[in-house]
Amino acid sequence: MGFTKEQLLSRLEELQVDFSKYEHPVVLTVEAQAKYVGHIKGGLSKNLFLKDKKQRYYCVSALAETKVDLKVLSQRLGLGKGGLRMAPEEALGEILQVPLGCVTPFALVNESARQVSLLLDQGFKAHECCFFHPLSNDMSIALNTRDLDKFLNSIGKTPAYVDLEANPTVGKDQPPDLATLVPSDATVSVELLEKLNGISVNNQPTTVKVAKDVKPSNVSTKEISSSAVNSPLSYADPDKFVEEILEKTKSMFFSEIKEENAEKYREQLATKLRVELKSIATMFKNTAYTEGFKAGIHHQPKRM
Repeated sequence: MGFTKEQLLSRLEELQVDFSKYEHPVVLTVEAQAKYVGHIKGGLSKNLFLKDKKQRYYCVSALAETKVDLKVLSQRLGLGKGGLRMAPEEALGEILQVPLGCVTPFALVNESARQVSLLLDQGFKAHECCFFHPLSNDMSIALNTRDLDKFLNSIGKTPAYVDLEANPTVGKDQPPDLATLVPSDATVSVELLEKLNGISVNNQPTTVKVAKDVKPSNVSTKEISSSAVNSPLSYADPDKFVEEILEKTKSMFFSEIKEENAEKYREQLATKLRVELKSIATMFKNTAYTEGFKAGIHHQPKRM
């Protein structure tokens, strides 16, 4: 069960977050909310819960007047023009654990939303305070970005304020500027195992303890390090990079799977891991390219 409104407000008080609260009837739109708090000085927010084709989720929190073009945002994240779409309503309950009309940055307090990426409108910083629903749309609370940041940092979310109306060119020499905000999860999750049609690891159907249980017998740290140094990894090609990683790790990791049909399950898991690893490797490549490009711009020699 997710956090309740009362639990969230108590959490904010414990963090000494300065906020004001305004009770009102249930509202489902920013326009309806404005009837009750629009006369108070501050910025109203609209909040979008999105997902990409790889089932990664995003919460985009913006000022009511900010125009958010999902096609542009998708390209800036490195997902292509059609990479983002509205998340299904059932995902609100499963991941954010809030009902329709209650999406805000505060919903990320729930553990089930740990991997949700949060994009905040930099326009929030221009207002003395901004309004958000505290997990329930029968109340609005107002706080400034400093106090919002205090809350986000307390749950392990580094605030990322971006210009959501920007439309920078994305190309070979201009990589996606928001690629680092694409969520990633290098662990093997319960959801991943469930998708493998009942795969069981060590007779435990829902848990894989990689770090604790995998015992690479007869392989020393020195041998692994030496192998990694001498291996001709092609870091510029995500496919080759992923294949190299899989070859070096599958014998250790998959040895923990003890099933009658183990080989079939190993292949299924390898396929799933290949997709996830490629995504991570591509993001790593894009991020490195972006940082290198920025560094090159900042360190260009002055012309005489």
